[in-house]
Amino acid sequence: MPLADTRQQVLDLDEAQISAPSDRSLTIFFYYRLIVASLLGILFFSKSGPTLLGHTNPGLFTLVVIIYIGLVIASGVLLYADRPASHNQQTFLMVFADICCITLLMHASGGISSGLGMLLAVSIAAGSIITRGAHAGLEAALASIFILAEQAYAHLNQTFTTTAYTQAGLLGTLFFAIAILARVMAHQLKSSEALATQRQLDLANMEQLNEYVIQHMLTGIIVVDTENTIRLMNESAWYLLGMPEVGTGSSLEQASPKLADQLSEWDQKQHMPPEPFRPVVGGRELTAGFSMLGENNKGGAVIFLEDSATVTQQAQQMKLASLGRLTASIAHEIRNPLGAIGHAEQLLKESPDIPPADRRLIDIISTNTRRVNEIIENILQLSRRGNSQPEEFLLKPWLTQFTIELARTLSLPEGVIQLQIEPDSTLVRTDPGQFRQIFVILCENSIKHFNREREALSIQINGGITRESGGPFVDIIDNGPGIAPEHVRQMFEPFFTTRNSGTGLGLYIAKELCETNRLGLDYIPVPSGGSCFRITFPARGNHPVR
Repeated sequence: MPLADTRQQVLDLDEAQISAPSDRSLTIFFYYRLIVASLLGILFFSKSGPTLLGHTNPGLFTLVVIIYIGLVIASGVLLYADRPASHNQQTFLMVFADICCITLLMHASGGISSGLGMLLAVSIAAGSIITRGAHAGLEAALASIFILAEQAYAHLNQTFTTTAYTQAGLLGTLFFAIAILARVMAHQLKSSEALATQRQLDLANMEQLNEYVIQHMLTGIIVVDTENTIRLMNESAWYLLGMPEVGTGSSLEQASPKLADQLSEWDQKQHMPPEPFRPVVGGRELTAGFSMLGENNKGGAVIFLEDSATVTQQAQQMKLASLGRLTASIAHEIRNPLGAIGHAEQLLKESPDIPPADRRLIDIISTNTRRVNEIIENILQLSRRGNSQPEEFLLKPWLTQFTIELARTLSLPEGVIQLQIEPDSTLVRTDPGQFRQIFVILCENSIKHFNREREALSIQINGGITRESGGPFVDIIDNGPGIAPEHVRQMFEPFFTTRNSGTGLGLYIAKELCETNRLGLDYIPVPSGGSCFRITFPARGNHPVR
């Protein structure tokens, strides 16, 4: 969400927060007026109140008090109905009705000496506070004019025996004092509200910025409470966990049972670093980090998820940089003497005076010279390869063309390589050149380790979409002798081989190329015999911003 939208939301929220207190104040003012009007009516009609109520003009008092009660009730109906009028307009109308009615009631009860004029001070004060002083001066002026007009009317008609212009002037002064005080208070209140709005806007902007950063971090972040309920999960975490159908409020167990077990185990084992894990079969290998929250570490936990391939790739880049410098030295220090040995071996072969036993030794020299040269070539190949240039392409047509070329290059009998990709529309994204090199290594590995005639060899290439992660996969399955269980953990290590003539670098290079392209390469034992190497691709779509 853009920060501008957040700013508008804060302003809208601020208006709602200002409107809510105004509604409450207006409601309280309505009930106050209803109580005052009702009490005046009850006291007058029951004859149990002060005798001054309506004693000068009972008929006028009766008419005005009924109208006053009706106006108050009408204002209450407008207050609770959907009305177009603003708070300021409604408040002004209420205060104006009070000024008119209370002035008439005061006149019917003996004028200013009745004391009813003080009720106007309460109405003006309440109205000024509710409207933030918007109409305070106007309300005070109207009240003063009405009071003076009432006194002048009574004087001209000799309604009362004495005049009270002094009291009327003092009452008017009181009204203006209340209005001035209300405006000062309103100014301070507006300043406080403006400051509060700005602070709230700053906090909202900061919160939105933090949320944006968290949501677009490559590191997956999950916040859980003490009950392992997810309170926050960014897009990277959701993506790394295989895009589970969970969200805020779901349990961590639903998102990833393995991650929930790791959190529990980490807490029980006094914060020992957890082992890497795969949240779903065929998914990425992840490394989790945990940090407790709250006072005394009792406020839940923050979980950090890292793609192990990313960490491995960074380490690999450093390793390859060192290897590149090393291979330059190897090429200079070993390759030249090796070339001299090979040249000497060729000259010895051409000599007619070499006995047969010595020729066998020359063959051994030739074989091992080629083997050492192959090792050097493989190491140089590792150090020279550049960064991957990923492209998106259909898997089935690409593999169909590749298998045809491979069978022709290696002179394989027809039918040795079988291909099955479902669905046909399976798309992958990787570096085609390096992907081809991976396949060549794996297929040649199957051929080299096959100890029967080539016609019996079978290489089955299957591909499709995994149900667990939703990403593409390719299996290379052969009917060879397979790999002994005790060798599985070492098979991807450099220079590990079970053949006397092998270099031990083929699978290592394939694994390194897969990691460079963010692919997974795993060995899957085949119960019926043979080997299966699975290449897994990341799921397409919904990638976090990088």
